[in-house]
Amino acid sequence: MATSTTILNCTPHSIKYRPAGRGTVEFPPTGIVPRVSTVESEAASISCTLDCGGGFILDCIQQSLGEVEGLPSASPHIYYIVSRMVFDAAPDRVDLIVPDTGKGAVRDEQGRIVAVTRFIRR
Repeated sequence: MATSTTILNCTPHSIKYRPAGRGTVEFPPTGIVPRVSTVESEAASISCTLDCGGGFILDCIQQSLGEVEGLPSASPHIYYIVSRMVFDAAPDRVDLIVPDTGKGAVRDEQGRIVAVTRFIRR
C-alpha cells in the first residue's frame, strides 16, 4: 500500500492551489505560524545635508535572520507550507514548501493572487 503525504499550511491565510487540468484545492491555515526572529546590531550613521543648507543624521542598524520559532519538527510524509522567510531561514529542512507567487500565480483583475499553480521546494 502506498504511503499518503500530508500537506499542512503553516501560514496565517488559506492557500489555493490550481493544478493543471483540475479544480482548485484549498489548504486552510492550521493555526501553526512559524516566525523568524531578527537580530539587530549597530551600524554607522549617515550624515546628510540638504540643498537648503540644513543637515541631519540617518541612524542605522544592521539586521540578520535569527532562529525560526514555532516550526514543527520534521515528520515522515508531511510537508509544511511556510512563508519564504521561514523557508530561507531553515535551509536544512527539505520538508518545507512555499507557494510560488511569481509568473505562474493566478491573479484577479486588480493583480491580487487568487491561487498558485506550483510550489517552491528544495
